[in-house]
Amino acid sequence: MIRSELTELLTDRSGLTKSELIHFLARNTGLTKVETETVVDGLLRTIQEVLMMGKKVELRGFGSFQVRVRQPREARNPATQETVLLERRSVPVFKPSKTLRMAVDQALE
Repeated sequence: MIRSELTELLTDRSGLTKSELIHFLARNTGLTKVETETVVDGLLRTIQEVLMMGKKVELRGFGSFQVRVRQPREARNPATQETVLLERRSVPVFKPSKTLRMAVDQALE
């Protein structure tokens, strides 16, 4: 039932908002929206804190969040053609699990 409601909601849209995610999670789990929002916020905050420590978060069957270091490099501003130096930086990345990649691929074929 939840999948059909999601399909109907997303028919003319590109994605799902956090509040819509909380709504569907609450319906699927039987928790209230307030409880669900607390759990979602706690999950996101915990993932952020772990990444800020330079560590990895692995959710088996879903994927992993990790921090990658981008080395300094020269880039070009396409509007002005000016060359700028991009400094070394750390960026969070998500790598989907094989299970998630296969499920998405099969669903979208």
